[in-house]
Parts: sequence; C-alpha cells; structure tokens
Amino acid sequence: MTTATHPAIATTQGWFSRAETWLDARGKGAWIAAMVLGFIFFWPVGLALLAYMIWSKRMFNSAIKSRGHARHMGNMSTTGNSAFDAYKADTLRRLEEEQEAFEEFLQRLRAAKDKSEFDNFMDDRAKSAKAPTDTVEV
Repeated sequence: MTTATHPAIATTQGWFSRAETWLDARGKGAWIAAMVLGFIFFWPVGLALLAYMIWSKRMFNSAIKSRGHARHMGNMSTTGNSAFDAYKADTLRRLEEEQEAFEEFLQRLRAAKDKSEFDNFMDDRAKSAKAPTDTVEV
C-alpha cells in the first residue's frame, strides 16, 4: 500500500497543507506565534516548527507576506460601492499630491541649508584670508 492511498496519511497531509496555507496567508508573525505556542504547550512541537521554518526557509524568506500587508501595497481593488471607491481614489490622489509637495519642500529646505552652510564657509575663508598673519621671522 502506498502512502498516498492510505486514508489516515492522506487526511494528515490535507490537514498539514491546510494549516501551512493558513499560516502562510497570515505571514511570518503567525509562524512565529505558532512556534512560540508550540514551545509553551509541548516543547517538541515548537522545536519541530522551528526546524520546519528553517528547513523550508520560511524564517528568512521575505516572499511570505501577510494578507493585510499585501492588500495595502497598492492594490486598488474595488469594493463595489462606487461612492466609496470615488472617495478612496480622490483621497489617495490628494495624499500623493501632498507627499510630492512635501518632498519638494524638503528639497528646497536642504538646498537652502546647503547654501547657508556654503556661504558661512566662504565668509570664514574670506575673513581668514584678510586677517593679518602675525608670524615672527627669526
């Protein structure tokens, strides 16, 4: 009898696959929480989860993202409510404009600061060049 046809093993694999998919959908934090709970309730389970996370590179893989994080990263799906979708689009457009204006302001502020520092440097250099040097020749 093969392992794929054995009903108990197939059920276990289905349960494990569902649990893995559920944890992947919630991100790395869910994996870590499951591992910590495993250590708290029965330490071999926590150790097994830690080994699995390292072996499958889930601990170090940045491709596993939470569903909420992926949703906020530029996903412009509609909600079905046209008034809310219009409000959301307008608000996002306005926020982008404000961000651009603020970045331009910061650029002008940095340029003004750099110019001020350079002018101070040039003034100090001019003063030191005009100051008589008191050197005594022997």
